[in-house]
Amino acid sequence: MSTAQAEISPILMDKVADWLTQSALAGNDLETLVKGFCERLAAAGLPLKRVHLSFSMLHPLYDALGFTWLRGQGMEVEGFRKNDGVPSDRFLTSPYYHLLSNKLDHLRRRLDPSVPPEFPVFDELRLMGITDYMAFVQHFSGNTSQGMLGSWSTDSAGGFSDSMISALLRIQNHLAIATKMAVLTKLADNMMTTYLGGDAGRRVLDGQIKRGEGDTIRAALVMGDMRGSSRLAETSGREIYIDTLNQFFDAVAAPFNRKGGQIMSFIGDGFIAVYPCERHRSQSEIACQAALAAAHKASARIMDLNLRRKEQGLGAIKFGIGLHVGNVMFGNVGLTDRLTFSAFGSAVNEVQRLQTLTKKYPHSVLASKDFASYCGANTWLTLGSEELAGIKQKLTVLSPDLSGAPVLDQDGVLEPIYDHRSDAEQVMLLHRDSARLSAGDLSKLQ
Repeated sequence: MSTAQAEISPILMDKVADWLTQSALAGNDLETLVKGFCERLAAAGLPLKRVHLSFSMLHPLYDALGFTWLRGQGMEVEGFRKNDGVPSDRFLTSPYYHLLSNKLDHLRRRLDPSVPPEFPVFDELRLMGITDYMAFVQHFSGNTSQGMLGSWSTDSAGGFSDSMISALLRIQNHLAIATKMAVLTKLADNMMTTYLGGDAGRRVLDGQIKRGEGDTIRAALVMGDMRGSSRLAETSGREIYIDTLNQFFDAVAAPFNRKGGQIMSFIGDGFIAVYPCERHRSQSEIACQAALAAAHKASARIMDLNLRRKEQGLGAIKFGIGLHVGNVMFGNVGLTDRLTFSAFGSAVNEVQRLQTLTKKYPHSVLASKDFASYCGANTWLTLGSEELAGIKQKLTVLSPDLSGAPVLDQDGVLEPIYDHRSDAEQVMLLHRDSARLSAGDLSKLQ
């Protein structure tokens, strides 16, 4: 009997379902759950060549997580960023679009090489040897803004048998329940990371949620601010102001949220970031040099952004950054029922005053002598000593030389300011909006 005609053991499929339940209860992450599920389906006798699963999520930055499993090749994971725009022609001719626009739960197609492909993606699948394809939509508890989209593909000569289709339809519900639990866990983690930052989010999820809980840590500190925002707010509309502010954060703040840096909070048109380090010189050097490299990159990115803005007839965005190092208190403050997780203390006050001094000196980045002492052979210009409000001792103020080549990423290019949406992302965008798309709306996209 050929593989396509073989019966799929209900006992083995029940074992896969039991594993899904136990994996979800154990709190396994979505990637572990999906990869383990695909491998176990294959081990149970299903001749799967390719599995694609995407999960839409309520998240301020991402619309979805996508997983593509290939037999013998493991799994690829994608995070699909939010973006506005019209779906591509490729997506509008995809099986997923057909499912969503026609409010279908399933779609199955046999891929016959002698028949012109109904969807362009079938050409790519046939090159992989795919003979049979099934796509599906699975909403979570009737919530059309969250759910699962996916497809099963086989390279078996006979395609999917009835017993295989029955097994896949049955296990799909178990998968939906297990992944919904994992999605909610991932959602909580992502929301904490997005709003509080990586380390602060983990601390809160680990139970550090009482007012006054926290630690005193040593860190390189960064305070950034956009210049002229008050005038912009008065002379421009809300949309222009918010768009400009977000462009500033994308260009200047983003580098400080990489390679050990964490944005602690956004304060109006400014931000504060920390690079936690141990209380000895080598770790302080690593943290301060990482913060300086980020300042170098921020300077290059704002120059690139301002060139773009000039081409659009828009004014340049100016900024100020203060760099410092010291001990900071790191924890929960606020009301008993409304807390924020932040860094505070004298070192935070000092870096804030340093940033303000960029209005006095003709330099966009200023640092304390303590910070500069950890940055090795970098060139610094000493500007003078300043008495800072609320600070007993004068602070020696320096400015780094940012005139050299911009700091590049490992691939040798400057990190892009703007993200672009892939076809896979459009799948989840339309899934999110499918309940609101009328026939008229759909016709406008074709």
